[in-house]
Amino acid sequence: MTPQLSLTLAAVLLGLGAPALGAEPQYGSMAGAATGVGASLRGAVPFPKTNDWNTDVSDEPVDPDSDRLIASIGLDTGLHPDFGAGTYRGARIGIPYVVVSRRQPEVRIKFTAYGDESDKGPYPVPRKAPIEGFRPDGGTFGGDRHVLVVDRDNDRLYELYRAFPRTDGGWNADSGAIFHLDDNDVRPTAKPGWTSADAAGLPIFPGLVRYDEASTGRIRHALRFTVSRSRRAYVPPATHFASSDRDPDLPPMGMRVRLKASYRIPANFSKPTKAILRALKTHGMFVADNGSDWFLSGTPDDRWNNGRLNDELRQVVGRNFEVVRMRGLVTD
Repeated sequence: MTPQLSLTLAAVLLGLGAPALGAEPQYGSMAGAATGVGASLRGAVPFPKTNDWNTDVSDEPVDPDSDRLIASIGLDTGLHPDFGAGTYRGARIGIPYVVVSRRQPEVRIKFTAYGDESDKGPYPVPRKAPIEGFRPDGGTFGGDRHVLVVDRDNDRLYELYRAFPRTDGGWNADSGAIFHLDDNDVRPTAKPGWTSADAAGLPIFPGLVRYDEASTGRIRHALRFTVSRSRRAYVPPATHFASSDRDPDLPPMGMRVRLKASYRIPANFSKPTKAILRALKTHGMFVADNGSDWFLSGTPDDRWNNGRLNDELRQVVGRNFEVVRMRGLVTD
């Protein structure tokens, strides 16, 4: 049995589903997705095709402050995949997720920090839902301890920040948000200035690079990345800032960048990397949180080739990007 066949068979046995090669996209409906931890969406794309996450911005005008904004992030700093196979310093690499069905019981969430900006729930979070920063060796978790749950049958996304399971089956979390994956009004409860499980107030899951999608050679949505310094401002679709610095040369939360049309994707790059870079040309990526500069978010999956991902993406540097024209900037 070949290694690839073994991986596919293992995925099926685990309920993950094999990648849907060539599958037509299903915007705004999760009905075709498999269930389980890291399950394949089988061509399903969160939110309608007309949603900000899914629109083609390759022909949108460049922001007049693009050069200064890009320089503040780093002109010669390369992209870095903040995801991959295996572990780094003992923890799984990336932000995990689980897809559940309507049969998943709902549990109560106790919010410990941002309850006034959180959706109360209940949430269909499994007792053993994967937590970002998980250490297979049993060591202390690191990172933001995000928990992401996709309810396939009800087209809902539940996201928690700094989540801790309780012995009664419920969870404690600093904050949480519920997103409607079948509607452009993605979070009807949200108010201007609200955070989510992400600093920008955005959903996390739709912006992740997933192996089941990248391996097909096509990613049909914008991605998510971090910067080390951001501005006390946000631009829609973001709803929240995470900085006290008012420097106009720093990126606001929700700022969207794209690969320049002049950038040529090397022919010898791997299929997943090419898919990522094509997505960055057509859909771009949003500033979603404070972190390391040009760190691209994705999901853990043992099928990633860490060496190739790192070697190829780091060749794509800040000066290869430009800022898409920002509209509706909120500074306070």
